[in-house]
Amino acid sequence: MFIRQRLASFTRRVGQAAVAVAAVAALPVALAQPADWPKGPITFVAPFSPGGGGDTLTRLFANEFSKVLGTTFIVENRAGAGGNIGTAWAAKAPADGNTIVFGTMGTMGTNHALYKKPGYSINDFEPVALMGTTALALAVAKDSPFHSVGDIIARAKQKPGEVTCASGGNGTVSHLACALLQQMTGAQFSHVPYKSSSAAYIDMMAGRVSFMIDVMPPLAPQLNGGKLRAIAVSTRQPLAALPGTPTIAATVPGYEIFRGTGCSRPRARLPRVWTNCTTP
Repeated sequence: MFIRQRLASFTRRVGQAAVAVAAVAALPVALAQPADWPKGPITFVAPFSPGGGGDTLTRLFANEFSKVLGTTFIVENRAGAGGNIGTAWAAKAPADGNTIVFGTMGTMGTNHALYKKPGYSINDFEPVALMGTTALALAVAKDSPFHSVGDIIARAKQKPGEVTCASGGNGTVSHLACALLQQMTGAQFSHVPYKSSSAAYIDMMAGRVSFMIDVMPPLAPQLNGGKLRAIAVSTRQPLAALPGTPTIAATVPGYEIFRGTGCSRPRARLPRVWTNCTTP
């Protein structure tokens, strides 16, 4: 129950503090910018390694933000500790509106329960926007003996600890997705954390780890290229992007997890250039 309670709490907080993606698309109208803002390029901190889910989404949004605002967004990777290192660095940046950080359910929620000293407080930031939610897929190597969620659960119960679940690091959504599956089924997996999702994919392709539940953007090229195989998705309904792939909930009723993503800036006493992108 702990994991589900924390995820529910995070979802409520984001819903109260951030706007929908549609509002982001209207940034030129919504932003009341001081005449001298922005001063130079905007640093968009990705607190994850290049090639992973967080990095991929940060770069996608940075590209669109650059077009909408007519200024340069520079993505800066500062990875480590489940996103804590980069987020802590961003918290100490000048609060002038020129630094924002990619926030996740981990960095702005569950990390504060998993780490004694994450290095920052969520009160160090002001939310800018909820950029969206991302589905996850349960993936295995192309030649894996597992062809369904039921196969994985059955083996894990038969031989506790033999089935390994990879993640992009402790406290990441891929870790929590695995922990939630274990909690809801009673199966015993061995968690194998990596420094990034991309590193986990390499070992999964080689058969060194059994499976991983990760966000779709970085997984898609591996799935489309036939290097990995999706056997289930984490959403309540099947995904059009993966036709014919069942939901995890079809085997484990009630299972659902997604990654909420947004961006925040260091809390400022200076003119709130991003103010109109947030809800009261």
